[in-house]
Amino acid sequence: MEFDYTEEQLALQDTLQRFILRDYDFDKRKAILKSELGFSAEAWKQYAELGLLALPFPEDVGGLGGSAVDVMLVMEQFGSGLLMEPYLSSVVLSGGLLRDAASKELQQKLLPEISAGSAKVALACYEAQGRYDLSHVACAATQKGGGWQLSGQKTVVLDGPSADFFLVTARSSGKTSDAAGVSLFLVPRDAQGLTVIGYPTQIGARAADLKLDNVMVGGDALIGPSGAALAVVQRAIDRGIAALCAEAVGVMHALNKATLEYLKTRKQFGVAIGTFQALKHRMADMLIAAEQSRSMAVIAAVNADSDDAAERQRAIAAAKAYIGQAGRLVGQQAVQLHGGMGVVDEHIVSHYFKRLTMIDLTFGDADYHLGRFSDMLRPAS
Repeated sequence: MEFDYTEEQLALQDTLQRFILRDYDFDKRKAILKSELGFSAEAWKQYAELGLLALPFPEDVGGLGGSAVDVMLVMEQFGSGLLMEPYLSSVVLSGGLLRDAASKELQQKLLPEISAGSAKVALACYEAQGRYDLSHVACAATQKGGGWQLSGQKTVVLDGPSADFFLVTARSSGKTSDAAGVSLFLVPRDAQGLTVIGYPTQIGARAADLKLDNVMVGGDALIGPSGAALAVVQRAIDRGIAALCAEAVGVMHALNKATLEYLKTRKQFGVAIGTFQALKHRMADMLIAAEQSRSMAVIAAVNADSDDAAERQRAIAAAKAYIGQAGRLVGQQAVQLHGGMGVVDEHIVSHYFKRLTMIDLTFGDADYHLGRFSDMLRPAS
């Protein structure tokens, strides 16, 4: 398959690269990690001015009508610069869900606010006992009057501490692990009975657990038909995985660049260690893994917008499984080739490695998606 970026996409890529070099170097990033938000509010404002926050939304709500391939380009640069802003959670996941399933009135109200950077939304779809299973929903939704009462808990809500709204999956009918009966609700942060417990993740980003104690929301808080939200949430997660795959590719290429530079400058026995044959072979393996990962990320992005759920999920699972394995190889080799410098917090290599590890674990690790992919290959009984 021939794949080339358009002139507009290349211009956007160049703009992001210049932004990272000018405004998001490693020292500035370390200061951002220590801030209360865990990301840069100023950078978020610049993303809005550049149109990044409006990129995947329809033009009739002020968006740019971009595709998953456009998002792939952005996320690859997010990976190379280790950017910390909640683009994945608020724009790709939550914005994508609202675009796909919300009423036109809600889209026209909330999507422009997301595009302008004035509202951030986080997706709360996982629970402690469910691991990566989106259908495991014990959080209960009960109709009361003209509204809904929500009770339960949600875990590892990405960028939850800074969110203004939450998209919460809750069970309106059926048993805990039934595919049917899962509904989706928009819950404002200041809803009575909602408790947000924030904490830092391993890479310095922020996540939260939610406790919903008889939280009341209006009838208009229901997103889409009652009991039929699982398919649209799975589609949003698939898009999120495709975006994560692109981010991992950006991390791997940046990590390879840093490692190659180190091999050229670090000397032993009077010569650069990059001249040693064994290290050349290891560096070649890293470069091959990164290039193959790019191909898998392209396949994931091209299929992320597909209406064929089986085809989409098969491509996404294959990409996530392969890139998880490749990221582990690249990260471990980079740390070993850097020696002790590869694990210190003062060197960017350790941050790249941690980010690759977290990407692998987010929305299902390599083993989980390898199992999904193999199950899809079995003939239907």
